Amino acid sequence: MKQFKKLTSGFTLIELLVVLAIIGLLAGLVGPQVMKHLGSSKSKAAKVQIEDLAGALDMYRMDAGRYPSTAEGLKALVDKPADARAWNGPYLRKNNVPQDPWMYDYHYVSPGEHGSFDLYSLGGDNAPGGDGEDQDVNSWE
Repeated sequence: MKQFKKLTSGFTLIELLVVLAIIGLLAGLVGPQVMKHLGSSKSKAAKVQIEDLAGALDMYRMDAGRYPSTAEGLKALVDKPADARAWNGPYLRKNNVPQDPWMYDYHYVSPGEHGSFDLYSLGGDNAPGGDGEDQDVNSWE
């Protein structure tokens, strides 16, 4: 008589439930920390973009002799305004004005209340003020 060995492989239901419980605990502990850093990284990205746009505005001023007006806006960095003299653009690498990390347009005012121009993002809620991810990011602070 031949003896048959029953080969068992795989995981038991208990082992799978233990693994799922561990994954659930890790997601509960790590998830909020990741989300907290994600919000602050968007604010940091907005600050870097504002600094880059401010540098492009300074280059525009060196060529044209003035900053773009509020009406011309940041679009003057990629398209020559009708009355701009010695425009040597486009001043942005991708030939388009980027949006902030929350996919809203940056706000530009010239002359500004805080300097030659004010350049800012209203954050995740696109409304003045706010905390955390909804906090405003600007060029003058």
